[in-house]
This record gives sequence, structure tokens and C-alpha cells, in this order.
Amino acid sequence: MKAGIVNVTGYAGAELARLLACHPEVRLTQVTGRSAAGKPLGQVFPHLAPLGLAIQEDLDEVDVCFTALPHHASAELVPELLRRARWVIDISADYRLHDLATYERWYGHHPSPSLLPEAVYGLPELHWPAIARARLVANPGCYPTASILGLAPIIDAVEPQVIVDAKSGVSGAGRTMKLEVNHYCEVNENVQAYGLQGHRHQPEIAQELQEARNRAREHAADGVPLQVTFVPHLVPMTRGILATCYARLAQPLAQHQVMERYRAFYADQPFTRVVDAPPATKQTLGSNLCLVYPLVQEATGQVIVISCIDNLVKGAAGQAIHNMNLMLGLRPTAGLEGLAVYP
Repeated sequence: MKAGIVNVTGYAGAELARLLACHPEVRLTQVTGRSAAGKPLGQVFPHLAPLGLAIQEDLDEVDVCFTALPHHASAELVPELLRRARWVIDISADYRLHDLATYERWYGHHPSPSLLPEAVYGLPELHWPAIARARLVANPGCYPTASILGLAPIIDAVEPQVIVDAKSGVSGAGRTMKLEVNHYCEVNENVQAYGLQGHRHQPEIAQELQEARNRAREHAADGVPLQVTFVPHLVPMTRGILATCYARLAQPLAQHQVMERYRAFYADQPFTRVVDAPPATKQTLGSNLCLVYPLVQEATGQVIVISCIDNLVKGAAGQAIHNMNLMLGLRPTAGLEGLAVYP
């Protein structure tokens, strides 16, 4: 199978190239990046020089295409890419939200809304059968990946108000220079909350958790919509997301019962692991793992869930390859079996 990457010059695109270089059944044959078109890939990213590719302005025909463009720019190009490739995996936010009005509230006009009903939300732990049949997959955001995986196993057993407090490394903001999010003097030795009046990942988290809650209750919603409070923070590290999720149990559950729920929910999932102690971001560095630890505070009736991922792998490129493997009928873990880099 031949693969192409649109916009290899961003962090997610470069990470896709690195991971695809080791894939046993898919060969990366083309990459684009208009700001660097015509240059050898190794000139822009020396660590990718062994791939021997030149950065093109546009893709020719490939079997599978990854788009790592910003929102809007991706949706403008995806209809044409679907004519050139059999499968498209979009890493932008353009096809994650099912409802057009919700998308337009957070992102503005959608360039190709007719594709929204077809796109499958690419979180394999929740949607792998639909992903396997899809030709267009919307790769989840990094914050939503950690948050949804943290809460999905328990979302039907809690009150309909949940809180997600999440921290991200600086690479989550991308390579484009923004003073407050990736300038060294602003970020170093500093932790800051942002998006307090609403972050674009909040409706994505709410959508998927509400749907998971309805499925677990056999599509019989209780009439009270789920309310998700999401507060992101920027921390001075390169990679990693740690999401601390809070919810109040609707009925008493002991710690062992909650752990059993989580272990059963993720029993057949190769990349989400339930651990016995609070995980740390370095334990996922460079891997496609999500580590999840639920804890019941019996005195308060609250459940606290900590989940960790590498935002560029499980939160972007690695998850995209996992989706590709499912779409192409390959072994789900192909090309993603590397261990985390620690310390």
C-alpha cells in the first residue's frame, strides 16, 4: 500500500512520517508541504532523511492519505483527496463534530459539509467496527482522546456533570509561532490555564461521552444532557497530556467494581491499559499508549480518573495509523509496537 501525507512540515505530519517509516505493510511514497515544496524532506527534518523523499506541492494518487492541515484548509482539500485515494484520515477538526451547526459555532463555515454524515470519529476503542468500513475517518483531538478514554467506561454510572482538568505539552500548539504558547521565555517555568470561556475540544468531548452514555443505557437517555466542563492547561514540556477527570457516582460503587468495569471495557484494546497507580506522561512518551487509572473516593462518592497519552502519537499520528490499519484490514498494532521512551 502506498501512503501520502499532506502537510508533513507540522509536528503531526513529521511524526506520521517517522512512524510510517517502520510500518511493515504500508510505504510512505509522497509528502507535501507548500512552504517547503521542492526541498528534500531530510533538509527540513534531518531525522527523516533516510526516507529519501522530496516535499511536493500536491499529492498524486496514493492508496491512503493523511491530512495534517489546519481546520478549514483540510475540508477544502478532502473532497479532491477522496478522488485520488481510497482512504483518507483527517487529523484536523473538520469532520469530528457530527452536527454542522455545532461545527460552525466553534470553527466557522464548513467547506465540505456534505461529507460530515459519512465521516467516522476515529477513536478505535469506541468505534473500531465503523472505522473498519469507512473511507473517511476524523482523527480525534489530543485532549479529547485522553478525556474520552478516561471517562467512557464509567460515563453511564455517574451524574450528568463531569469535569476534565487537562495539561498539555507545548507541541500540542503546533509549529507556528505564537508568543504565549510556544515562545521559550513565556512557557518555561510557567503553567497556565486557557480557553476558560470555551475550548474547541469541549464539544468533541461532550459529543462522544454523550453518545457513549446513551449506548451504555441501551439508547434510553435519561433526559438530562451531559454537561462537560473542560479546562486545559499548558505546561513547560515538549510532549504529553495528563487529563484528570472528575464525576460523582450515581450509585455507590467500590474501587474493585470500578476497576473491573475499566478492565472489561478495554480488555481487547491493545493501546489503552488500565494501571494500578496514577500514571505519568513520561510513561507514554513516544508510544501509542493511553494509560488510565480510576479511583473511587468512597467518602465523597466521586470517581477520579487520570489518563495519560503522548499528544503527538496516541493524540495524533499513532492513532491515525491505528485507524489506517483498521481501514485497510491490517493487524491493528502494525507499525505501533514500539515501547515508551523512559525516562
